[in-house]
Amino acid sequence: MKLNELRPAEGSRKNRKRVGRGPGSGHGKTACRGSKGQRSRSGGGASPGFEGGQMPLQRRLPKRGFKNPFRTEFSVVNLEVLNRFERDATVDVEALQQAGLLRKDRAGVKLLGNGELQHPMVVRVHRVSRSAREKIEAIGGRVEII
Repeated sequence: MKLNELRPAEGSRKNRKRVGRGPGSGHGKTACRGSKGQRSRSGGGASPGFEGGQMPLQRRLPKRGFKNPFRTEFSVVNLEVLNRFERDATVDVEALQQAGLLRKDRAGVKLLGNGELQHPMVVRVHRVSRSAREKIEAIGGRVEII
């Protein structure tokens, strides 16, 4: 067997149905859509979610809660990941981005107090939790709010 002798299995490939190409094709005139009705029209058919007049699911379910469109979402960084930076380093948003610790589509950076810090450093972020601030200052570091 050679590459030029390869053929698809018999009956595995069918010709495309070409509709609306005259009466001789067998698929002319109404082009296999039948006559009249919603689905026979151009652009016809039920919209997504339409259930034939039954109350649609999205209207049967109760509404819950509130989603604030103006919410500012912060990238969260825990104290334990700051140990990868050197002693007395200034850790800011750019340093965290270069280390691959941030998502780009967030409004700012919030530092949380999960874990322990091994050495003092200066941290410049947008928000800091109280526990994170206490742990950094207890070890001799400093927190600056941008």
